[in-house]
Amino acid sequence: MGWQLLSIGVFYSLILLVGLYAAGRRSEDNTTSGLLLANRGLPLWIGVFTMVATWVGGGYINGTAEAVYDPQRGLVWTMAPWGYALSMAVGGLFFARRMRRMNFTTLLDPFEIRYGKRVAAALFLPALVGEVFWSAAILVALGTTFGTVLGFDVTASILFSAAVAVGYTMVGGLRSVAYTDVVQLVCLVLGLCIAIPFAIRNVGGADAVMTGYLAEMTPFPSGTGVWLWFDMALLLILGGIPWQVYFQRVLASKDEQTAVRLSLIGAVGCLLMAIPAVILGAIGAVADWGPTGVDPSEQPAMILPYVLRHLTPPVVATVGLAAVAAAVMSSVDSSILSASSMFAWNVYLPLVRPSASDRELRYVVRVAILVVGLAATALALSVQSVYVLWYLCADLVYVVLFPQLVMVLFNRHANRTGAIIGALTGLLLRLGGGEPMIGLPAFIPYPWQGPAGSDFPFRTFAMLTGLLTIWLVSRVTGKLDPPKPLAEPAKQASS
Repeated sequence: MGWQLLSIGVFYSLILLVGLYAAGRRSEDNTTSGLLLANRGLPLWIGVFTMVATWVGGGYINGTAEAVYDPQRGLVWTMAPWGYALSMAVGGLFFARRMRRMNFTTLLDPFEIRYGKRVAAALFLPALVGEVFWSAAILVALGTTFGTVLGFDVTASILFSAAVAVGYTMVGGLRSVAYTDVVQLVCLVLGLCIAIPFAIRNVGGADAVMTGYLAEMTPFPSGTGVWLWFDMALLLILGGIPWQVYFQRVLASKDEQTAVRLSLIGAVGCLLMAIPAVILGAIGAVADWGPTGVDPSEQPAMILPYVLRHLTPPVVATVGLAAVAAAVMSSVDSSILSASSMFAWNVYLPLVRPSASDRELRYVVRVAILVVGLAATALALSVQSVYVLWYLCADLVYVVLFPQLVMVLFNRHANRTGAIIGALTGLLLRLGGGEPMIGLPAFIPYPWQGPAGSDFPFRTFAMLTGLLTIWLVSRVTGKLDPPKPLAEPAKQASS
C-alpha cells in the first residue's frame, strides 16, 4: 500500500506542477482575459486536448463502463460516447462560429445583450447547477475508484483530488487547465490501454469477450421504448451544447475557423476515448469471477475499478487508477472554472460592481472557483451515484438552456418576455414527468406509462414546447417588449 500511495502522490504532484508552470508561463495572462480565455490565443492542438479531456471525465469513463456492464442497459443504452461526440460536432457546425465571431466572453453574454442583465443572471442558475452536478458526479467516480482499487478512504480521496484541481485552477485559470489537460489525457490513454491486455487475458482473450458479450447483449428497445431511447439520445446530443465548459474553449480560440476545427476534431477524440471504457465494461460482463475468489460486482457503477483491482496486477491497477484520477481532474477543473467565469462576468460585474477593476474581477473569479469547488465537493460527499447526477444535470441544461441558446442566437424576434415564459414552461413540463432517481413523483399524466415510468419522450417534448413558447410569446409581445438586436458586446475582458 505504501508504494501505491507514493505513486499516486507523485502523479498528483506532477499535475500540480504542470498547472503552476502554465500559470507563470505567460505574463500577459495576468488579466481577466488571460484568466478566463487565455487571451484568446489557445493553440489548436492544446484546444483539442483540453476539449476532449474536459468531456472525458471520471463520470464519462466510469459511467460508460457501467452502462456496458449493466444487463438492464448494455451497449444499446451506452449513449454518452457517441451522443457527446455528436454534440460537439453539432456545436462546432452551428454554434461555435457565430459565438466566436461575436467575441463573447461567456455563454451568457448573448442573453445579457438581448434580454438584460437580470435575465442573464437568472439563466446562470441552471448553468451553475449543471456545472456543480457535473463536478460532483466525477468526484464521486474518483472516490469510489480509489476505495475499490486501493481501499483508500473515499472522503479523503475526493477532498484531496478536489483540492489539487481547485489549487492550480485558482492560480492559472484556463491556461493551467488546458496544459494540465494535455498531461491528464495522455495519462488516461496510457493507463487504461496498459490495463486492457491484462484484463482480457484473464477472461480468455478478445474473441471470448466479443462472443460472450454479443450473445448476452441487450436488444434494441421495441414498442414505445424506442421513443424513450430517442429522447435520451437527443438529450445528450443537444443538451451537451449549451455548456460554458464547451464555449470557454470555443471563445478562447484565436479565430472562428479554429473554433470549428477544434470542435470537430474533439468530437472524434471524444468518441475514441470511450473505447477503453467500453472494453473494460464488456470484460466485466463476461468474466468468470469464480477463480478470482470474489463475486461479480453488485453495483454496475463500480465495475471499472472492480475489473482493475481483480483482473489486473496491482501495479497495473495503480496505473489504471491514475488514469481515472487524471480524467476526473481534467473535468473538475474545467467545470469549476466555467461556473466561476459566468458568475464573475455575468453576475458580479453587471449587477454588483459595474465599476470593478480588472484586478478586482480576477480576485472575484478566484474566490468563486474556491466556492464552487467546495459546493461540488460537498455534494460529492453526500450523493454516491455517478449516472444519476450525470443525467440530471444534462436534463436541466437540455430542457431550459438549449432552446434559449437557439432562439437568442438565431431568432431576431426573441425577446425577454418570451425567454422567461419559455424557460418556466419547459421546466414545468420536465418536472411534471417526475424523476424516480431522486424520488420526485410525476404530476403530469404523460402516456405510455410502465413500471419504470413513462416511455413518452417528455424531455424532448418539454424542450420543444419551451422553444415554441419563446417564439410564440415573443411574436405576441413584440410591440410591448421590443426585441434587442444581437451585437458584439460593449464590455470586453481587459487585456
